Amino acid sequence: MSQENNKDRLYYVIIALSIVLVLLAATLFVSSQDTKGNDAEHTIQMSGNAEIMAVPDKATLNIGVVVQAPNADEATEENADIMNAVIEELKDIGLEDSEIQTSSVSVSPVYNYDGRTPTIEGYSASNNVRITTSKLDSLGDMIDRSVAAGANQIGGISFSVSDEKQKELRDELISEAVSDATSKAEMLASSLGVDIVGVKSSYIADTREPRLFYEEVAMDAEMAERPTPIEPGESSISMSVQVTYLIE
Repeated sequence: MSQENNKDRLYYVIIALSIVLVLLAATLFVSSQDTKGNDAEHTIQMSGNAEIMAVPDKATLNIGVVVQAPNADEATEENADIMNAVIEELKDIGLEDSEIQTSSVSVSPVYNYDGRTPTIEGYSASNNVRITTSKLDSLGDMIDRSVAAGANQIGGISFSVSDEKQKELRDELISEAVSDATSKAEMLASSLGVDIVGVKSSYIADTREPRLFYEEVAMDAEMAERPTPIEPGESSISMSVQVTYLIE
């Protein structure tokens, strides 16, 4: 009988402990939900934006030479002579080797389709270089002297703000973006009848910098006789921040 009493006692103890554990778990769950609710009720999130107009300090320009000759060797040799002359002109202006990069080289047959069967009537050799430079004042001179040296493919020019200059403007952008977010948050808080007492979290969104593009232009003899004007204009640099404010 004593053994049965012990078993009954153990059974009731287990039931009591189970009830306690269930109540404890429920209490913790409610507490965590209350905390989340309080966080949501006592914060406001606001975005801030800033934009600066900056004069681009970097340009990219494509210059190419296309030559056609009766055979591939002649086309390649003539093309190489002209491109070497173009590169010499660019270096005379002051471009460094690091600012001149070969972007494509090709030799392909030129077909005559007048008859039933296409026939090869010659070969075309093409060589293109990409210029990346901060010497914006010399862009017009680069085009004019390249054309005078024999270049017949002038690609579109694109302007951008260099990474170095963007870093210089970064602090100013952050300060303006945060001020914008704070101003809007204070206006919202005032409308809601609450006060901002601190900042819970914040982060900076990606900086976006639109590039300015100038379409490709065909160079002819008349254009080569007059200076080519190049104006970089302005480029927009923007930044966004997200700030979560504590309120009461």
